Amino acid sequence: MTTADSPATAARRPATAWPLENAVFSAAMVAQRLPWTDAPARALGLDALTRDGLTRLLFAHLRRTRSGRPVRLSTPYGSFLVPLTTGDAEAMLTRADEAGVLGPASGLTPGGRRYGLSPHAPLDREAAAAVAGADPRALDALLAEDVDRAIATRRGDGTLEWHAWYRGMLRLSRRVVAGAAAVEDTLLSEVTAAATAAVGERPYEARSAALRRRLELYLADPDPASLTGQVLARGVDADAAAPALAHTLALVSESAAGTALQALALLAAGAALSPRDAVGEALRRYPPVAAAVHPVRAPFVWEDLAIGAGTEILRAPGWLRGRDDPAGPEPDPGPAALCGSPAGCAAARIAALVAEGVVRVVTARVRPVVIAPGLGADRLPDTLDPRTLLVALEDLEEGSTGAGQGRGSVGRTTAVPVAAYGYAPAAYGALAHAGADRLEQHARSLAACAADSGWDKDDAGERFRMVLLGHAERCAEAADGVRRAARRLAD
Repeated sequence: MTTADSPATAARRPATAWPLENAVFSAAMVAQRLPWTDAPARALGLDALTRDGLTRLLFAHLRRTRSGRPVRLSTPYGSFLVPLTTGDAEAMLTRADEAGVLGPASGLTPGGRRYGLSPHAPLDREAAAAVAGADPRALDALLAEDVDRAIATRRGDGTLEWHAWYRGMLRLSRRVVAGAAAVEDTLLSEVTAAATAAVGERPYEARSAALRRRLELYLADPDPASLTGQVLARGVDADAAAPALAHTLALVSESAAGTALQALALLAAGAALSPRDAVGEALRRYPPVAAAVHPVRAPFVWEDLAIGAGTEILRAPGWLRGRDDPAGPEPDPGPAALCGSPAGCAAARIAALVAEGVVRVVTARVRPVVIAPGLGADRLPDTLDPRTLLVALEDLEEGSTGAGQGRGSVGRTTAVPVAAYGYAPAAYGALAHAGADRLEQHARSLAACAADSGWDKDDAGERFRMVLLGHAERCAEAADGVRRAARRLAD
């Protein structure tokens, strides 16, 4: 019998943080919405006074003063019960989940904004085990075509453009989960993202129904090589499988696009030695779900704490660990980092495996080089947003330059110098020339589209034509401006 089940144990309310502790935590959350607040501290070399530094120091202080026990923190964005260790967070949420008192979780940004998380749905265990235990070479072969397409979208200087990479990884995710017939179905990814964003809000039911209808196309005729095909081959009912497959698609899309790119950056910086280590380190340091809020619908007791209805439990693995903390006893950070479920998540493990496969296939073809931000094995940032990460992919046969690699030209034979902090203005000028060429090409494409005779049929078509021509003109003007700036930089 545990203390949670013992009638002799008198349950008590969780401790409440001191007003100053609440104020410091609130100030750190408010400051997250003002990125420039880190500049003075970094200029003075006082990383402890940055937004993330203050958050780490506060949690370390709370662990010392509360003996590691959960504490209630009040902020302008809500009052949260915060377990101060990963073990306590897992145990508390597992107890609440077993009691059936948890509501749908939502993500929480460091700045206090809430966002929807893909609703957890358990994946068929046998299918998940088969995927996890499969030969990695089979997964690599499945990913190869889409990874090659993503590599081919490099800019002239060899760098990856985030939106092109993101679209390529969504395509890959649809192939893995729904099958080859879904690779061009961009609407499937759009509906998945829309349904996830609406969790807990009024539009969710309609968007969730739209997602189920979209998945039915691939449940009716499953691809044997896809996860959908493997799940249905084990006799799982299609209606029962749909929520789990939708959840898996959301997590695989997140890990393939964001976590895999972060892992490539960690490999390039020497902070990891293998794709598996790189993905694990990326999930540990930069979890997509850095913090999740779990609402409690009915009272329950965990150990000696009485937790009332209406309490919001804040599980924040990304905030509890310090920047230089070791990985700790949790060898697989994937489930907690990708999914808000306290009961573990097979879909999250598959998502981590797909990210490993992406990194493995990419590094078999090209060498990643981090352009920005500046990374080193002993100098990793507190946050690494994949949307702002600039990575170049250098062809392996060209990559024997040693310590100076990545500073000249990387990628294809048409490469221009890579623009990076501290390089000569001419390098920026060459990159600007390439950007101007792309803008000019886009302007021509828009003008050609506007010239199509299909717009002649009615007034609406003419209006759209005018819009297209306006966009084309603005792109052409922008190309001229960028080209003038490029010439100035090259002089």
